Amino acid sequence: MSKTKVTDEEALAFHLEPTPGKFEISATVPMMTQRDLSLAYSPGVAVPCLAIADNPELAYDYTNKGNLVAVISNGTAVLGLGNLGALGSKPVMEGKAVLFKRFADVNSIDIELDTEDPDEFCKAVRLMGPTFGGINLEDIKAPECFIIEQRLKEEMDIPVFHDDQHGTAVICAAGLINALHLSGKKIEDVKIVLNGAGAAGIACLELLKSMGARYDNCIMCDTKGVIYQGRTEGMNQWKSAHAVKTEARTLDDAMKGCDVFLGVSAKGAVTPAMVASMADNPVIFAMANPDPEITPEEAHEVRMDAIVATGRSDYPNQVNNVLGFPYLFRGALDINARAINDEMKIACAHALANLAREDVPDEVALAYGKNLTFGRDYIIPTPFDPRLIHRIPPAVAKAGMDTGAARRPIIDMDAYELSLKSRMDPTASILRGLNTRARTAQARMIFAEGDDPKVLRAAVMYQRSGLGKALVVGRENDVKAKLEEAGLGDAVRELEVVNAANTPYLETYKTFLYDRLQRKGFDSSDIHRLAARDRHVFSALMLAHGHGDGLVTGVTRKSAHVLERINHVFDADTANGAAGITALLHKGRIVFMADTLVHEWPDEHDLANIAERAAVVARDMGLEPRVAFVSFSTFGYPVSERAEKMHLAPKVLDQRGVDFEYEGEMTVDVALNEKAQGQYPFSRLTGPANILVVPARHSASISVKLMQEMGGATVIGPILSGVDGSIQICSTSSTANDILNMAVLAACQVG
Repeated sequence: MSKTKVTDEEALAFHLEPTPGKFEISATVPMMTQRDLSLAYSPGVAVPCLAIADNPELAYDYTNKGNLVAVISNGTAVLGLGNLGALGSKPVMEGKAVLFKRFADVNSIDIELDTEDPDEFCKAVRLMGPTFGGINLEDIKAPECFIIEQRLKEEMDIPVFHDDQHGTAVICAAGLINALHLSGKKIEDVKIVLNGAGAAGIACLELLKSMGARYDNCIMCDTKGVIYQGRTEGMNQWKSAHAVKTEARTLDDAMKGCDVFLGVSAKGAVTPAMVASMADNPVIFAMANPDPEITPEEAHEVRMDAIVATGRSDYPNQVNNVLGFPYLFRGALDINARAINDEMKIACAHALANLAREDVPDEVALAYGKNLTFGRDYIIPTPFDPRLIHRIPPAVAKAGMDTGAARRPIIDMDAYELSLKSRMDPTASILRGLNTRARTAQARMIFAEGDDPKVLRAAVMYQRSGLGKALVVGRENDVKAKLEEAGLGDAVRELEVVNAANTPYLETYKTFLYDRLQRKGFDSSDIHRLAARDRHVFSALMLAHGHGDGLVTGVTRKSAHVLERINHVFDADTANGAAGITALLHKGRIVFMADTLVHEWPDEHDLANIAERAAVVARDMGLEPRVAFVSFSTFGYPVSERAEKMHLAPKVLDQRGVDFEYEGEMTVDVALNEKAQGQYPFSRLTGPANILVVPARHSASISVKLMQEMGGATVIGPILSGVDGSIQICSTSSTANDILNMAVLAACQVG
């Protein structure tokens, strides 16, 4: 699988545009009228203030405290970069805050404290306690992190969690539960060696001991070797707590006959010889970042029976903290927890381990481009498994309730799980899945308009994101000059620039085109002009001859013009059942509008074709299609000649015997609103429609643009479906990111 390349310029641009930083605050209540302001502030706000002063627990009802976590650091141990100081750590803490939101819908704000004094740090955090439902400590160096966390846990009545310690420990424990299950070993019997006696390493060993690992079976090592009883050099109270009686003095000694190796140390710390000396079916968690202590390839070369996990996403079994902290806090916040205790962490580990043993949903397999089944290469769930949000927090919440950490126990667990399911935006996982599939496909993508700076930026992003090879149609000098203007001069060497002058296939293309168009009024000079000078035609010819796997065009000319040009090479018209499907993403919903590109005024048979094409697109994007034929009338009333074809289209699908839900005709509210739908119990739709087939192209265009401009919907498309080639046509208002999204769709061959 190709690795993603991120340049310094791209990273800076990502943090700079569209506004500096990675998140903003938005109001959840109306703020339009004087009455709204009177309720939000004075005098209305006095009422909840007095209520909370009287009963502090009501802060969880009347403020955002119950879903607000602070990500707090002093920047003394930022990623692998060391002590960058408080301000230097802010981009990381902002990043952590948006991960909370993305994965568990936890609101989070970053706070950077400009002190290295544990007393000052603890005092500042303690004084902020009333604001938050939980505190996530991050990137604080050892041993201060132990002192700070311990003190804050004692002094505060909300969860305080140092993710660098316990986040790693929880995911490591989850993986180990399954690795030992596969090896046929028990945690109380195995010999464990840990290399790296920092915050994460010590937390890993402490959690495993609380899960049953025996004290004298665990050996901890640091840069000076084994931490044994009686050692004085480089010791502290946290290391001393794990010192054991042993003759072993080096990591090499400790590894002989051990069952489990845990590494949170440095690249290359483990040699193949050490792995060879381990017990049968060894478990190796080489979690050093960015490069593991030993790579899975090196380990498997000497031990085929080894189960290996790393911290990297390009190897199987990634120990990724994002599997833990969002869901631990989600569960803790939802019971208004006083703390995140060991039992809650262990419950999280077991829930993750159990999830990995279950059948993987189709959308996850689709997203990763391979079937994942429980075994040596899949012992930990993937971060984009949609089940995490409704499986892990309930387990954490239940453990918190059982151990008395809950201020507000959850009464109805089934309802809680249901609420978690509806909490997350499904569109994010759909887009993520498409990106992963595109990366697996490694398609050679033809970008037809190489004279446009936005297209060039998208082409560079496509290639540097590891999605595949970008083929840009344009003149070399022009492409070079425009890339340099955009600050991407170094990308010239990476892209392949193609044109009529440098292709060896021009005569082949012209022959093919002449055969298609000679009886449509085109002579040989017309053919030469089209093939050699029209980039839309030239690009389509490249695709038709297999000289690229997908095509993105339409940024510089109106879609009708582009479609006409593509029709010279492909059959992308009404007669051949082509259709344009536009995806609208808004407030966690995805709805497809069809046809937005090809059919001007479709009849009932065309409408049935459009529905079938849209169903293909929906399934390609991991959704089960529910089609509504929409109009201004519902099931025949009011009676109108204009609505008649919408009434007949479902009957055409009845005759075809299609395998998806459809119903019509109906108004848009009946199609999308469950309550309105309930008034028609005979309807064949089992839920809100996700595909709206509209009467004509003008109504499709008006609807999409209205949703985009007034509703703030994200628009993807139109997605060209039903053509014998993976072609996507952008709009002239597309940004570089929109063009990249269309290239991803083309790479996945959506439609």
